[in-house]
Amino acid sequence: MSDLPAKAETIYQRLLDHLGLPAWSEPQPPLDELVSTILSQNTNDRNRDQAFHSLRARFPTWEAVRDADPAAVIEAVRIAGLANQKGPRIQAVLRQITAERGELDLAFLKDWPPEEAHAWLTRFKGVGPKTAAIVLVFSLGMPAFPVDTHVHRVSGRLGLRPPAMNAEQSHPHLAGLFRPETYGPAHLNLIRLGREICHARKPDCPHCPLTDLCDDYQQRQQG
Repeated sequence: MSDLPAKAETIYQRLLDHLGLPAWSEPQPPLDELVSTILSQNTNDRNRDQAFHSLRARFPTWEAVRDADPAAVIEAVRIAGLANQKGPRIQAVLRQITAERGELDLAFLKDWPPEEAHAWLTRFKGVGPKTAAIVLVFSLGMPAFPVDTHVHRVSGRLGLRPPAMNAEQSHPHLAGLFRPETYGPAHLNLIRLGREICHARKPDCPHCPLTDLCDDYQQRQQG
């Protein structure tokens, strides 16, 4: 299939049929989502959630997190791993938002064009394209296509992106293939496919619903 948007649509519909429409929790405030996503880097969802709840239990407001002793913030988020980086990084982002906006609230981004909101978020150290995209699509309901390790791997094997394209370059590329209203479900179902079937080392191709669409599978069958 040479028409990549058509291929992306077929993949989206096939995954809906196979995995269902993914459910996610009620949207968090964008600042909560930003902090949660920073905590999620290089860890699993369970540890991320535990670290986030620990942080909120220890400090009543984001202003309190911003102004706290760094050691206390590090201890609160320790379960997420890399706490010595993530704690100070969160505090630095909170201080920078306060300095620029006068308050700790990111709701104003909802009124911005998505490209400008994405660019504004990625200016912060430790906030890359994936983190910014997650805040936009899941918290603010704005079109953005997050690319994590699973999405990058699966999209490469399926032939939705050039093999040499890195994750950062894949964000706008994949956003151009899927319809904006499908970004959230497509992102989540591609992650699930990567976790449950299209494993990094030994993909479980016999249980994959996309083998006829998968460049990697077809090449291996021919080889």
